[in-house]
Amino acid sequence: METRLARREDLLGLLQLYRHLHPDGWLEEGDQALQVWERIWETPGYRIVVGEEGGELVSSCTVVIVPNLTHGGRPYALVENVVTRPDCRNRGFATACLNVARDLAREAGCYKIMLLTGSKRESTLAFYRKAGYRSDVKTGFYQAL
Repeated sequence: METRLARREDLLGLLQLYRHLHPDGWLEEGDQALQVWERIWETPGYRIVVGEEGGELVSSCTVVIVPNLTHGGRPYALVENVVTRPDCRNRGFATACLNVARDLAREAGCYKIMLLTGSKRESTLAFYRKAGYRSDVKTGFYQAL
């Protein structure tokens, strides 16, 4: 497996991968997806990490580095859209992507990295704990818009 930053030509592969993350909430190929894809490329600090095997994207996560006026001006990072193709799970792909995201945050001087999950499955929560994320330090809140 190769772990790398997404390239412009990865859009279709990412859209296919996101079907496993949100079966009803991904964009179809087309103008709207292309417009969002271009905005992603124009957004400073926005990176998509992908895991590739055999020329196909099998895992991914998004990391966004956010400028900050507190903590001595150190930014923080947000991780979102963690997904692995079902037939490739439990093989270390998502962990490798999260490790790259963490390294990007460290290189940017971030003082913390945050991740939210909507999953209540203990296996998913244990996976994030094993990857170094803690759920006992801060309280996360969510408001759908």
